[in-house]
Amino acid sequence: MYFKDLKYLVAYLAPIAAFLGIHWGGWCSLGAVYVGFVIIPVLEFFLPQSLSNFPKEEETDRKEIAYFDFLLYLHIPITFSLLWFFFSRLETGGLATYELVCMTLNVGMILGSFGINVAHELGHRSKKHEQAFAKLLLTPALYTHFNIEHNRGHHKHIATPEDPSSARKGESIYAFWLRSVFNTYINAWKLEAGRLKKINKPVLSIENEMIWFQIYHIVYLSTVGLLFSWSMIPYAIAAAIFGFLLLETVNYIEHYGLSRKKLDSGRYERVSSKHSWNSNHEMGRIYLYELTRHADHHFKADRQYQILRHMDESPQLPYGYPTSMLISLIPPLWFKLMNKRVTAHLS
Repeated sequence: MYFKDLKYLVAYLAPIAAFLGIHWGGWCSLGAVYVGFVIIPVLEFFLPQSLSNFPKEEETDRKEIAYFDFLLYLHIPITFSLLWFFFSRLETGGLATYELVCMTLNVGMILGSFGINVAHELGHRSKKHEQAFAKLLLTPALYTHFNIEHNRGHHKHIATPEDPSSARKGESIYAFWLRSVFNTYINAWKLEAGRLKKINKPVLSIENEMIWFQIYHIVYLSTVGLLFSWSMIPYAIAAAIFGFLLLETVNYIEHYGLSRKKLDSGRYERVSSKHSWNSNHEMGRIYLYELTRHADHHFKADRQYQILRHMDESPQLPYGYPTSMLISLIPPLWFKLMNKRVTAHLS
């Protein structure tokens, strides 16, 4: 491990801000939102990008360094401690309406940017405990089906009409949210049903992970109601919705307008580094555990975040992921910024 690898500790500024936001209240209630959508974008305007990759001979050693895994695992107690603090604070009462809204967005920010994002990293790994950790982190975001659809669906159908998580050129973020949220859920059921049929198992059985995922969600929400108050459940659901819409916004910018050619055989060309938008802006890379080097992730899905590479042939976003996410919320501005880049890249 290099001294500069301590940079990933910067990602913990968001959960720290989330805790402080709930504790201090007032306009500080937004906590992590300020970090993710104000501080990080501003810093990215001034800090340089980095195109450097680690030599191949160092990759094996870096994969075995426990520090990088520990950074991910630590988000489990952090996330659930934050949820406990959030519901406890709301249960005490005395908060203004805007504080309730801001604190909910604050917690949703952590569920999306760290809960789902870290679950995404762990969900691509083969160890049973890491798969379990991924599902645990997805549960409070009420998005456990992501573990099925993303791994078995998105990675196969990326940049094709068959993939609900790939945004089409000219499609607004709001239309994409509706299409992706509902279709990825439906696809997850289909994918799991297909898996069970292949191994001659009944779809309606305890072997069906999607059934278990619904149980996890019910148990989570019921636990919130029993430990705190049933009036906390709407806040739990609202935080989850904000969290998974953050994920879908990332999905939107990652593959916007990109498409794989259909071959004479009827199949699509192989996934390559040209089918994902990348960003080498340093702060966004650190904040999202290198998710912004997305082309290499699709090239080899189980490549761990600390060794993801810059790919020269992958299209590059003009701004980092957090800034791009904000711009995407204004469709005319996003289209003006990106449509010409999509056309130039595909030509």
